[in-house]
Amino acid sequence: MLFSEILGQEYIKSHLTQSANSGRIPHAQLFVGPEGSGTLAAAIAYAQYVLCNNIYNENDGGNESCNLKFQSVSHPDLHFTYPTVTTEDIKTKPKSIDFIADWRQFIIENPYGSLFDWYQVLGVQNKQGEIRVEDAQEILKSLALKSYEGGYKIMIIWMADKMNISASNKLLKLLEEPTDKTLFILISENEEDIIQTIRSRCQVLHFNALPEKVIAEALIAQKGIDARMATKIAHQAQGNYNKALQLIEDKGEDAFFEKHFVDWVRAAFRAKGNASAIQDLIIWSEQIASLGRETQKKFLHYCINMFRQALLLNYQTTSLVYMEPKIEKFKLENFAPFVNSANIHDIFKELSDAMYHIERNGNAKIILTDLSIKLTRLIHKK
Repeated sequence: MLFSEILGQEYIKSHLTQSANSGRIPHAQLFVGPEGSGTLAAAIAYAQYVLCNNIYNENDGGNESCNLKFQSVSHPDLHFTYPTVTTEDIKTKPKSIDFIADWRQFIIENPYGSLFDWYQVLGVQNKQGEIRVEDAQEILKSLALKSYEGGYKIMIIWMADKMNISASNKLLKLLEEPTDKTLFILISENEEDIIQTIRSRCQVLHFNALPEKVIAEALIAQKGIDARMATKIAHQAQGNYNKALQLIEDKGEDAFFEKHFVDWVRAAFRAKGNASAIQDLIIWSEQIASLGRETQKKFLHYCINMFRQALLLNYQTTSLVYMEPKIEKFKLENFAPFVNSANIHDIFKELSDAMYHIERNGNAKIILTDLSIKLTRLIHKK
């Protein structure tokens, strides 16, 4: 992964290359950015720039054999840690190294992939991904060895906010007393979820969502999309290149979530003065509860976005509306009048509370049924 292949983020790319060229490489850096902004891709490009001695010109004059190793993400001095779960093959104490083959394939196919995409590879079902103390022990073991090629050893910790307390405390000791020529790159979408003592020991770089123009140009150049469609997809992607790729391949979760959302609000509308519709809401809650916790959280986040879009449309800020539901006979402009200042705050609160309780292993069926019954009241509030 070369810096020339990273979309946008020109200031950050310039900062990283200049720091490497001058030999001033901080031992711990934290890349913070929203999904699809290129944090992981940039971390790998930075690692390649440093390890392969691609100083000043990464396309010529570097270590060719080293650059080839990065094509398969298999350089011996580049290490990864990321959230994992127990599976049929790994039934206890899963570690990142147990899934390294899947991880490399995941990166090669799409370095802009999301945490949800990775969970789909793992098949998390009703589990929640985590970076455990066993991973921290593996980090200590890996970095205690000498580098294979005599240079830096680089550890990329993807979604560092998923580290549990035991792993965080163990890693903290290593960050406080790093070994020579050891570089940590932590990546997160939620900076505040990383403990303060770790954040304070990292140089923090903030990645912005990608501009629509950058995404559109990439879709035209890399995917052969015509300019008009590329511009439309870039607008819908809202700075997320991973979502743009899913939109053109029509394999993202949005279509699936859209159907469940429409079924939900339709049942909530019918429930006023129609007690039998409550049964539909209970059945709906059971269906969503069977999807697994990570999918449930992702779906509830999608619902928040859909209500936000309806509110924007209701207040005639159409330039900010990017969602285009495809469900038959469901139009956002017809739904928008039911989302207003009288109910939007309570709707957001109930959805956020549901996400909070699901993340803490609450009974999903009870949480979603309670949320659905509350929606029947809120959706009719004037």
